[in-house]
Amino acid sequence: MSAVSDRLPTFPWDKLEPYKATAKAHPDGIVDLSVGTPVDPVPDLIQKALVAAADSPGYPTVWGTPELRNAITGWVERRLGAREVTHRHVLPIVGSKELVAWLPTQLGLGPGDRVAYPRLAYPTYEVGARLARAEYEAYDDPTELDPAGLKLLWLNSPSNPTGRVLGKDELTRIVAWAREHGVLVFSDECYLELGWEADPVSVLHPDVCGGSYEGIVSVHSLSKRSNLAGYRAAFLAGDPEVLGPLLEIRKHGGMMTAAPTQAAVVAALGDDEHVREQRERYTARRTLLRGALLDHGFRIEHSEASLYLWATRDESCWDTVAHLAERGILVAPGDFYGPAGDRFVRVALTATDERVAAAVERLR
Repeated sequence: MSAVSDRLPTFPWDKLEPYKATAKAHPDGIVDLSVGTPVDPVPDLIQKALVAAADSPGYPTVWGTPELRNAITGWVERRLGAREVTHRHVLPIVGSKELVAWLPTQLGLGPGDRVAYPRLAYPTYEVGARLARAEYEAYDDPTELDPAGLKLLWLNSPSNPTGRVLGKDELTRIVAWAREHGVLVFSDECYLELGWEADPVSVLHPDVCGGSYEGIVSVHSLSKRSNLAGYRAAFLAGDPEVLGPLLEIRKHGGMMTAAPTQAAVVAALGDDEHVREQRERYTARRTLLRGALLDHGFRIEHSEASLYLWATRDESCWDTVAHLAERGILVAPGDFYGPAGDRFVRVALTATDERVAAAVERLR
């Protein structure tokens, strides 16, 4: 086992524990704006769908029920603007982190193959490459990468941690370059429903992909848009020549979304009202936190979408973490997401209204 674990970096969140202890010691308790885990209730119609499917004694299928695939294809066409999406174009997954971590292995990548991801990025992109013993590198502009040996290109828009959104023209240019060089593109779009000062676009939009899904797959999650992080509910959509083999591999690996969760996803994707209500909650919290951080001397960059504010006091990120922890506020240091983030912190919007109000008062 050590031969596998030794390939991996130190689990970043363990480094935050001393600062968490400091924040917890605040007389009014901690305001945890670090991890970004949803705190609001699971919408009632989703809970009811889960309960109604609770009597599920048999094994679920990896590909999901026809009802689930219908719900995914319908949402992809309605929400992303994709055209002619069939069941062959979609695949349920057991949460998006599982997919990110194991995708290079499931694609058969290994030594000599390269995986690329944004300069500031979710750490699991690198972890996935390490698990497969593939090479990995970060980029500022993927079209400046050497395509030789580049087998997997990760895009992430809206970005975690920065909230940056790749525009339609930029996505179109990247997809064209990747196709020209035979590079497989996986686009992590888990925050696509959460655009504030920008309207995020999927790589599956016909203006980006030209109506063809060749060589592109988008990744979507219900964790943030529907508060289903505890359900482990996500899916892929895109090139059937990629998804077909992944389906067969995942069948052998038993990577099945639980049957009650599948029913819950059908309900979640069929209802837009709860997404609108959750967006309103996050909008209000974002407005309050953004204003308080600016008044406190922070500068905020990007952050036009997603569930985070990418903020700096132009000092070491760890000095900022310590500064806020003394006020009972816990945030994520920017270097968790790459060395380029060493002077920023990521501030999550995922706290209750009461805790957000507490943070705002402390920053004053």
